[in-house]
Amino acid sequence: MQRLDKALLDLYPDFSRSRIEGLVKAGYVTVNGAVAGKAGMKVSDDDEIVVELPPPVPAVPEPEDIPLSVVFEDDDLVVVDKPPGLVVHPAPGHHSGTLVNALLHHCPNLSGIGGVARPGIVHRLDQDTSGLIVVAKSQAAMDGLVRAFSSHRDIVKTYLAVCHGRPSACSGRLENMIGRHPVDRKRMAILDAPAQLRTSGADVRRGKLAITNWRVLQGLPRQDGSALPLRQDLPISLMECRIETGRTHQIRVHMASIGCPVIGDRTYGRSALDKRLDPVPARQMLHAWRLSLRHPVSGGQLELEAAVPPDMSAYFASSV
Repeated sequence: MQRLDKALLDLYPDFSRSRIEGLVKAGYVTVNGAVAGKAGMKVSDDDEIVVELPPPVPAVPEPEDIPLSVVFEDDDLVVVDKPPGLVVHPAPGHHSGTLVNALLHHCPNLSGIGGVARPGIVHRLDQDTSGLIVVAKSQAAMDGLVRAFSSHRDIVKTYLAVCHGRPSACSGRLENMIGRHPVDRKRMAILDAPAQLRTSGADVRRGKLAITNWRVLQGLPRQDGSALPLRQDLPISLMECRIETGRTHQIRVHMASIGCPVIGDRTYGRSALDKRLDPVPARQMLHAWRLSLRHPVSGGQLELEAAVPPDMSAYFASSV
C-alpha cells in the first residue's frame, strides 16, 4: 500500500507534486472507477488508476460575468468585499470563476496592469477568507500599492476572527518568523531564527518576519456605538487582528499558537471542537474587516469596512 500521490509521481515523473494534487482535487483521477477522494488516500498495486489530463488552459485569464460587491472605486482603484469561497486568481484546479476573471469583466482595461496572470492584484486572501481586497486599475496605482504593501506604510489591515477558547490575556503582540513547515509543505509554521534577524524584515532561510497585534473584542462594534456580542452558549472568542506583515496563513498560524485557533480552520484548527458548534463552521471564520490606506495616486485617506458575512454572523447574539 502507498499514497495515491506517490503512486502518481512514480507513473508521471515529469509532473510536479502540486500538479498531481491539482488533478486529484479537480476530479481528474479515478481509482477502480471512482473519483479519488484525496491525494493522500491509500492504493495498492492491484488498483486501477486512471488519469484524465484536462485540456490546455489559456495563459491569459478570460473575463467572466461574476457579481462583485464593490466597496470603493475610482479611476485608479477598486476595493471589493470578497465572499468566502471565491479564489483570488487562477491556479491549478481553479482556472476560471476567480476574482481575477470577475475583475476583467468589471474593468475591461485591467488586463496587463502589474502582469498578465494576476492583473491588478497586489495582495490576496485565502479562498475561505472573506472581506476587503484592494485592486489596482492603473499602473500608477499598482506601483504605489506595491510600495505600500512591501513597506507596510500608509496601510493598516484589520481582520476579525472567531476563535476557539478564550486567551489568558485581553491583548498581545506576536512577532516571530513564519515559513514553510519543515515536514508538511502545505502548512506554515513559526520557525526559529537568529535574534538579529527578527526585526530586519528580510527574507531568511528560516522564514520571514510576521507581526500580528491582537485583542479580544467583547462584541462587534456598530455605528451607533453599541456592540453586538458573541453568543454566550459557545466557548469562543472574537479577536481583532491588526497585521503589520502579510505572510501566508499569518493570522491562522498566530491564533493557533496562542491556543485559540480560528474556528473552521481545517489546517491549523480543531475539527473535533468545530463539530460541537452550532452551526458547524463550513469554512474558517476569518474576515478582512477594515482597511485604512493612503490613496496611491491622489494621496487622500481611505477608511473602508466590510460587513461581517451571514455565515460568520451566526455566532453573534443576533443577526448582524
